[in-house]
Amino acid sequence: MTHTLTLTAIAPVTHDTWHLTFDHPAGFQFEPGQATHWALDKDGWRDKDRPFTMTSKPEADVVEFVIKSYPDHDGVTEQIPHMAPGDKILAEDPAGAITDHGPGVFLAAGAGITPFIAILDKHAREGVTGDRLIFANKTDHDIILRDKWDTMDGMTPTYVISGQADTDYIYGKIDKAMLQDLLNDLNQTFYICGPGGFVDAMRDALTDLSVSKSQMVIENGW
Repeated sequence: MTHTLTLTAIAPVTHDTWHLTFDHPAGFQFEPGQATHWALDKDGWRDKDRPFTMTSKPEADVVEFVIKSYPDHDGVTEQIPHMAPGDKILAEDPAGAITDHGPGVFLAAGAGITPFIAILDKHAREGVTGDRLIFANKTDHDIILRDKWDTMDGMTPTYVISGQADTDYIYGKIDKAMLQDLLNDLNQTFYICGPGGFVDAMRDALTDLSVSKSQMVIENGW
């Protein structure tokens, strides 16, 4: 089924990431962490859909997204900064592999953080403790919603920066050795989302650490 959503507000989150708020049409139902394929409802764009994760509460009166814009891709995300209230999108029924499996370690790279926003918000509202966010980015400036993570109750954030040697955080890339250093309990749920190479690397590192496939909640292609 196709749903029509109307943009009501748009605001920057980082230098290349945007927070979009739409009305919530009847029948558009989802779980925290799920995504929808949507396209711009205008000529030349209706067949150029891309997957985006809802970041709002499923029961809210609005539907929110946090989307990173890629100007060099010449696609939907390149259009995001140019959107304005009143613009419409055509969205498919939500789906996705990442849903709430309780507290755990959230391994994200770049825009791969987006499926975790609604889940971690839900955990904070419910008083869940023990979550750990390990968030990889190229520079300090790229960290999406850093202030939110730094002040979220029940969750410990760790930022890993690969492209800025003078970072205020851990410099390098997340790998098996880093996970061993950062985590003292591997008997928990591991959520993984990011570019394909990142997802593969995290899956392989956790497997080498004897984490079972059943402990991993994975979404590819971000």
